[in-house]
Amino acid sequence: MATVSEWVAGMRPRTLPNSIVPVAVGTAVAVALDGFVWWKALLALVVSLALQMGVNFANDYSDGVKGTDTPERTGPTRLTATGLATPQQVLGAALVSFVFAALVGLALAATTSWWLLLVGAAAIAAGWYYTGGRSPYGYRGLGEVSVFVFFGVVAVVGTVFVQMGTAPWQAWVASVPVGLLSCSVLVINNLRDIPTDRETGKITLAVRLGETGTRRLYTGMLAGAYAVALAMTPWSWWVPLVLLSAPLAVRPVRRVLGGQVGRDLVLGLGETGKLQMVFGILFSVALLLG
Repeated sequence: MATVSEWVAGMRPRTLPNSIVPVAVGTAVAVALDGFVWWKALLALVVSLALQMGVNFANDYSDGVKGTDTPERTGPTRLTATGLATPQQVLGAALVSFVFAALVGLALAATTSWWLLLVGAAAIAAGWYYTGGRSPYGYRGLGEVSVFVFFGVVAVVGTVFVQMGTAPWQAWVASVPVGLLSCSVLVINNLRDIPTDRETGKITLAVRLGETGTRRLYTGMLAGAYAVALAMTPWSWWVPLVLLSAPLAVRPVRRVLGGQVGRDLVLGLGETGKLQMVFGILFSVALLLG
């Protein structure tokens, strides 16, 4: 029976900035445009966190029962593969997370627009079929596309929309660096797993690109996030504040470009999450001041 700390580790807390940063950035845009609604921002955060936890548990379950996760695999705790929890328990945790996200999302839809239910259903389906089902798209190199869409564009623009009832251009542009940083977390994770993923037939984008291409992709995503964010400087002259987070990019970039593997990239994953969070805070503050 898994302990509480093992369940928390299996939840993969290092990935939670993927769900926190988009809501923070979207809320900052809403505040700057005089459309802030505090309780809707809070509910959007709850939905985002619940979806992230659901995705993480669903991936743990699906990869575990498919055999693509093994007890020897480097990285975060795998509850299913290591036998710390039964597949049914992990599946249950995923379903509870998704149902909770759906119920809170229903409240947002009821007070905003009912078509948001379709967006929520698509997000849950994307979370499940990333590694679940007979033909998971995460095994075909499409994981980064989904992360960019749902933890970038949909999360940021959706956060603005539920508060303002509209989706201004600032929300769309701000979603791009957020999406790129979310993708960078997945890219460095999959870079670490290239050897085992290749052996088990999990053809991620990293497996398709190979180590060299994936290392370049990671670096390009970080650079792209800064470039697009800085493009918003004419709207808010405070946006260059994001450059204060740049020193946090040095260590993970050195790990990636320096050819590090295995547990060294696990450290890089944590460093990328920290960069994502600090970048998100600075970007949010800059947009607030705009």
